[in-house]
Amino acid sequence: MLVMGLMSGTSADGIDVALARVNGAPPRLRSELLAHATLPLHPALRKELLRIAEGGSCRAGEISQLNFRVGEEFAAAAIAACKRFRVRIANVDLIGSHGQTIFHQGNPVTFLGSKTASTLQIGEPSVIAARTGIPTVGDFRVADMAAGGQGAPLVPYVDALLFRDERIGRVALNLGGIGNVTVLARRAGLGRVLAFDTGPGNMVIDALVTHFTKGRTRFDLHARMARKGRCIPSLLQELLKDPYLKIKPPKSTGREYYGGEFVKKLLGMASEHRVRPADLVRTATLFTALSVVDALNRFVLPTVNIGEVIVSGGGARNPLIMAQLAAALDPIEVIPLSRLGIPEDAKEAYAFALLAYETWNRRTGNLPSATGAKKAVVLGKICWG
Repeated sequence: MLVMGLMSGTSADGIDVALARVNGAPPRLRSELLAHATLPLHPALRKELLRIAEGGSCRAGEISQLNFRVGEEFAAAAIAACKRFRVRIANVDLIGSHGQTIFHQGNPVTFLGSKTASTLQIGEPSVIAARTGIPTVGDFRVADMAAGGQGAPLVPYVDALLFRDERIGRVALNLGGIGNVTVLARRAGLGRVLAFDTGPGNMVIDALVTHFTKGRTRFDLHARMARKGRCIPSLLQELLKDPYLKIKPPKSTGREYYGGEFVKKLLGMASEHRVRPADLVRTATLFTALSVVDALNRFVLPTVNIGEVIVSGGGARNPLIMAQLAAALDPIEVIPLSRLGIPEDAKEAYAFALLAYETWNRRTGNLPSATGAKKAVVLGKICWG
């Protein structure tokens, strides 16, 4: 099948589109990434998505409108990507759309007198199917949560298919808005894959850069701002006391934890320490890298022999993060995903193309060892074009 994956991450900085050819079934599922592109989200739409994802007030009608509006954006991105890839959209067999997360509560909390966990990804898949004429799988996370899991992370299923190696233990590290790892021990079966969110990826860095540049710049390209500053050890030590880092897997997090309120608190801490903007961005950058190192030292390396850490997402292009990971994890080799032939920004969209293929074939796509679900389940809902 020719399958397209659509993904917008916690930073909502664009719609990633991946086109893959997929056949077979695990453990002999074969796939090839044919093309990848990132298309922009409308700025006003992005602003509203981030506002609501960070707990801004809204009416039910606004969420309903956003759901359909984001669906239109995703459909337009799929059509535009086909033109860019020079592929007739009629030749695409299936779309897998993750949508845009605006709320995620992986652990149950008391709500109206009962313990409740929930997640909400918007970008109506029925709209995508109607505009493209292609069957679309969406709403991937809820089936895992209904089975007692946290609904995240889901990409580890695909990490295991793509990167497991009989000769060497590997960690697949994705640094998008949030950092997450998939631990692939040598000769470990799918049922023994450990995966969890480590903490912030680029989310805190991006928010600080946006704040200090008054929105002129949304991310720290090549760590230019961070490299002009110096690390503030006392502030870094404060950050490394973050309670989330100590929670045992399975665990997941998102903008509701590391979003606006976290950054506001960080700016307050920086004011107390009289920290310059570049110093704060550098300290936050090192915190991102060291939160990953902390997670590996705390939950992985005592029991699993790891030879490689494969880094994807925007963090793989941050030289300061990559250098800190390499120094702190030596002699483990830290490599960008592109060295394995897959662009760093393509992996998550590629993953949801493969998860959609599994759903289409009525096969399970979650890993209970990663999400905490009671059982493996078929993910997503199919909307017909």
